[in-house]
Amino acid sequence: MSTKDVIYNLRIKNGLTQDELAEKVFVTRQAVSRWENGETVPNTETLKLLSGVFGVSINTLLGSPNKLICQCCGMPLEDEIISREKDGSLNEQYCQWCYADGTYTYSDMDDLIEVCVRQMTNDQFSEDQARAYLQNLLPKLDYWKRYEELSDNGEFEVFKKQLIREINDLRIEGMPEVKKLNALIGRYVNLEYRLPGGQCVKFLDDRKTYLGNQLEPEFGGERCFGVLADMDFILICTYEKDGEKPELILYKKR
Repeated sequence: MSTKDVIYNLRIKNGLTQDELAEKVFVTRQAVSRWENGETVPNTETLKLLSGVFGVSINTLLGSPNKLICQCCGMPLEDEIISREKDGSLNEQYCQWCYADGTYTYSDMDDLIEVCVRQMTNDQFSEDQARAYLQNLLPKLDYWKRYEELSDNGEFEVFKKQLIREINDLRIEGMPEVKKLNALIGRYVNLEYRLPGGQCVKFLDDRKTYLGNQLEPEFGGERCFGVLADMDFILICTYEKDGEKPELILYKKR
């Protein structure tokens, strides 16, 4: 699909007139008309503004000429999982699991490989094959090649260890010790909990990246413990398979 068609379709999908879109990106209606007629293409700064208005990558606006992959884990990048900066703008180099609100979430390649292997293993792709594939791919990606330049000198790892200590100090009955926290995107873990008053509540932002883990209970049974946290809160819940019948155990402001 060409840029003119992409912009037209996104404008219609978002219910905007040419005048309304022009106002949002500080151009004239005639400029929008020329884009949609294929006479011109938005300049770089305007593409950034359009990216913010529509919530899609510049690559998408240009008709997806490039095959984007996360430069930390190698995952193919679609608009829905592209990372964001602190100001909400898209960063087309990374997925939301590897880069969240301006912060790199992985500083240990082996830890990342173990997380990815669990997601990649299936009947056609064994655990050993997945690990070998990642061990070959990751060192070639920009983040790991430039790790000394891009890393935060371990500050995020220190934060994760502090969170783990705080969670374990809560001593939730039946919940085993938390040893690792992984990056989790809100929309995949934003369960709805029924409060004592009967109202149902979600606590997460679908677009944010959190830290968390799933833990098997010490006393056995079909329910798992779910742990989620960020700089502002700690949430602990239990649920059945695939997040069914969630129950809130604790929500604590930090």
